[in-house]
Amino acid sequence: MKLSFKIFLSFSIFLLSGYSTFAQFILPENFNKSKVDSIAVHHDANEVQGDVYINIRPGERNAIFKTDVNYTLKVTNAYKVPQEGYISCFVTTDENRKVFVDSIFVKLDKNSKKSVHFKINASQDGFYKIGFAFHLTYYDDTVRRVFGINPSRLNTQLHKPADFESFWRKTIDTLKMVAPQYKVTLERALSINNKSVYLVEMHSWGNAVIRGWLSIPNDHGKRIAVKYRLPGYVVKAEPSLDDDDFAVFNINVRGNGNSKDAIDTHGEYNLYNIENRDQYVYRSVYMDCVRGLDFLCSHANMGLDTTKIMVDGASQGGSLVIALAALDKRVKVVTCEVPLYADFRKALAITRLNPTSQTPIGMIAKYMRSHPSFTDEKLFNVWDYYDPLNFAPMVKCPVLMGIGLLDEFCPPQCSFMMFNQMKNKDNVAFASPDKTHEVDGIYYTFQYLWFQDLLRLP
Repeated sequence: MKLSFKIFLSFSIFLLSGYSTFAQFILPENFNKSKVDSIAVHHDANEVQGDVYINIRPGERNAIFKTDVNYTLKVTNAYKVPQEGYISCFVTTDENRKVFVDSIFVKLDKNSKKSVHFKINASQDGFYKIGFAFHLTYYDDTVRRVFGINPSRLNTQLHKPADFESFWRKTIDTLKMVAPQYKVTLERALSINNKSVYLVEMHSWGNAVIRGWLSIPNDHGKRIAVKYRLPGYVVKAEPSLDDDDFAVFNINVRGNGNSKDAIDTHGEYNLYNIENRDQYVYRSVYMDCVRGLDFLCSHANMGLDTTKIMVDGASQGGSLVIALAALDKRVKVVTCEVPLYADFRKALAITRLNPTSQTPIGMIAKYMRSHPSFTDEKLFNVWDYYDPLNFAPMVKCPVLMGIGLLDEFCPPQCSFMMFNQMKNKDNVAFASPDKTHEVDGIYYTFQYLWFQDLLRLP
């Protein structure tokens, strides 16, 4: 391990475990206006104007605990009059099973601060939703968070079809029969920031034409490592102009960005042919990702170091990178952020608790409600071939995973169920406690130094 990385890791353990944990919740003036109006007969109306500020501090900065789950709430009463009432703590599982409830009576002087402590009675490994309800004289609110207990010990049953690996070998063999017919065009108008930007076109699964953008720093020496980025759900990939240390290839899989014309899904992307294992949209999408890797490995003459290819993706891209690393050993390093579809069965069960969910998994749940003949059994007969959980044990290269604990698209327990199936000693998980479908900014500094160490970058 390089010295610079050791120093950074030692110094940052304090920060990296949960940057931005001290999120402040500032309530607007007269948040509970009806309550204020009803009490104004006892106080001058100007006296009951104010704010309440709340800092929520988990005992562990990343809200990942081994034992002794505890929280400290720092409450500031910025009203000009005293308040009193109850602050309650309630904890449930992802499936909304009640785990813990407690309440503390508090008195707050005007313009005062008070700390309130809760010790949570929860010990089973997993993730939990925690809420703090405030019912004070002039102020009501509920603030929600998530914490984990020993997520590295989570495990689940795999539902891997007996012919899973042979299915994908045959799929890749079929892709190999499609001549890629690569076309690389320098786009001079886009080549700024000392980068050369190329439009890349190629033929992929089913002979569909897909495209992407390759950006290469002009001052890169003889060979430059490659960052291969896979796209999020119907996200348009554009050229990368901000990375001076990597050549960056951003691919648009079929139906996305400048590959949109390669497929017409006639509606929600992940529902296309969902009732047919062999024609489901993600079979071709996974192969588009392999074909993009084929392009990189066949173009070392452009100054690319094809022995140092790292693959990155967030959301849908986070799952695509796991599938690609499982299917193709040319991938040397993987980073995945907030991986969509991880442990699909569990993610679907959690998503179904919210019938109004507009997430990609929510769209699948909605489809099944409107197509009652498409049962769970029929769905899993398709999706078990595409679930990142079933690809995970095949991933042998190092993996860095970043998650947001408040993510409703990708429940944290599902991400860890997948992550724990991958056994490389260099694997690292990074949790951002106050983020939803994203990670903290400092994650990307950590990511770069992690690459630098593993890929032996200068």
